[in-house]
Amino acid sequence: MLHNANGPTMDIFAATVAATVGCWPLVGSGDKLAVDGAAVDAMRASLRGANFGGIVVIGEGEKDEAPMLYNGEIIGGGQPIEWDIAVDPVDGTALAAAGIDGAVAVMAASERGSMLESSEVYYMQKIVSGPAARGLLDLDVSPAENIQRLALVLGKPVSEVCVAVINKPRNAELIAEVQASGAKWVRFDEGDIAMAVAAATPNTGVDLLLGVGGSPEGVVTACAVQVLGGFMQTRFAPETPDQISRALAANYDLERKFELEELASGTKFIFVLTAITDGLLADGVRVDGDDLVVQSFILDSELGVGHTVEVRIPRD
Repeated sequence: MLHNANGPTMDIFAATVAATVGCWPLVGSGDKLAVDGAAVDAMRASLRGANFGGIVVIGEGEKDEAPMLYNGEIIGGGQPIEWDIAVDPVDGTALAAAGIDGAVAVMAASERGSMLESSEVYYMQKIVSGPAARGLLDLDVSPAENIQRLALVLGKPVSEVCVAVINKPRNAELIAEVQASGAKWVRFDEGDIAMAVAAATPNTGVDLLLGVGGSPEGVVTACAVQVLGGFMQTRFAPETPDQISRALAANYDLERKFELEELASGTKFIFVLTAITDGLLADGVRVDGDDLVVQSFILDSELGVGHTVEVRIPRD
């Protein structure tokens, strides 16, 4: 199915599978730091043999706090650096540690210089939906109005529109507005990337994502939404005086509304999500005899539609 995939896609696919398999023995352990550490180690080890050149734009943090997959690290040393790289070895560490649905390993890539650098502001306001929402929805319109517009173009009543909002105190008022509109609130506590991509993917049971979530996760999501032809807008949303000061010191415009093309631009995009636990886009790891069965959701701008790929990995 992926015989036409380019080199980076296969290397990225292998890296997310490695991260998933690497942390799988710790799923359900209750130790989210151990889960994340195992995934980071395995992903980085897999990328040592990468046959492409890239630079980590969105990683585990600055070099002094992240010994591997840090912001600015070069992938595929010695090769021309042609790709911006974003990694999230475990999106949903608490979910994985508890053995709860929704934990994934994610990696994305776009042409060099095309990803929005967002390290100084951790949160952003987001709106994400599928292709039907392009030119129709807007971050500055009320949630109820956006939901009504989407219901109309999807040809279904508002009561059947499924709106994902991450269940955090910062989104409490928004969640109330979604429920008051008559739409269905899709609750999730972690896993910002997977749920946002699901909102842009047909037939997942999620029509729209709203609310404030992670900025790095938003840029990763944008790579997937580009391939899917979906809709996305964001605005930075710092939450504390320190975050606001850092954003202003970095010359970020906190009033600016970012369109999809400003989050991840260009024509080449790769996005791979490998499920650790069960999710909307892929099934979690399962044991079958001496093998682990692992599923990934792969988007490549050169391949068009998304592919769900299943591989078998021998258990140690």
